[in-house]
Amino acid sequence: MKKIEYNEMQNPLNQYHEGGFPKQKQEPPGIQADMTPVPDCGEESYVGHNRLEGRKALITGADSGIGRAVAIAFAREGADIALNYMPSEQQDAEDVSKLIEAEGRKAILIPGDISDENFCKELVEKAYEGLEGLDILAMVAGMQQANDDILTLSTEQIRKTFETNVFSLYWITKVAIPHMPPGATIITTSSIQAYQPSPLLLDYAATKSAIAAFTRALAKQVATKGIRVNSVAPGPIWTALQITGGQPQEKIPEFGQDTPLKRAGQPVELAGVYVYLASQESSYVTAEVYGVTGGNHTA
Repeated sequence: MKKIEYNEMQNPLNQYHEGGFPKQKQEPPGIQADMTPVPDCGEESYVGHNRLEGRKALITGADSGIGRAVAIAFAREGADIALNYMPSEQQDAEDVSKLIEAEGRKAILIPGDISDENFCKELVEKAYEGLEGLDILAMVAGMQQANDDILTLSTEQIRKTFETNVFSLYWITKVAIPHMPPGATIITTSSIQAYQPSPLLLDYAATKSAIAAFTRALAKQVATKGIRVNSVAPGPIWTALQITGGQPQEKIPEFGQDTPLKRAGQPVELAGVYVYLASQESSYVTAEVYGVTGGNHTA
């Protein structure tokens, strides 16, 4: 991983890892620490400016990838964090927890599967109690499994993808909103796949389109409560999602190189957008979907 000063002006074509990736396969959900190269989540580069001082955030998928980058950034901006992740990702989650605590912030680890409605209820209540409040909800976790033929796309996979990516948003938000004060923010995670769907991701792309619609509708519903709701739509980002079945192995070496910026993105490159949407700097922004796609536009 090359050393990057986050605020230093750089050529975006080569600011982070450029070129190909070695083929590699892990069983889902995967361990980021075992990836080659390890994704850059801002562990050494992200510098905070107290934009979330005293805030209390629940982040799903917070052990690795984009969720990890968001957790690091939020902590360095002054927030305490409740981290959700799958139990098998404990190693990565503990690494994130140490980074958060190194900033003098509280880290609460809550492992569990958000495709289970009962766990979603427990997750929010544990986060609220552990943080002694809740004013940022960042839902990043997702399931992605490539399949190039609808005839072999199982009902089990479709159901699990929708439960993880879409149903969990309803289950978590329904419990969270009564705890959230005016000024609180909700951030979902859509995708370039909502706008330029791949034939390999028939179920995943449909969920990401649903997330964009959910975000915009919910934003209008809760605006009178003083709660803002926005979404981030990543493009091809180098995370464990890709090497655990999200991409076929033959596509890994050239992953992300078909974007105008000719490379895959790194998770840290999304962190600032989540911070902006969580902070008071975006006080007049709601019902928006922000693309971070390397140039593959969302409209």
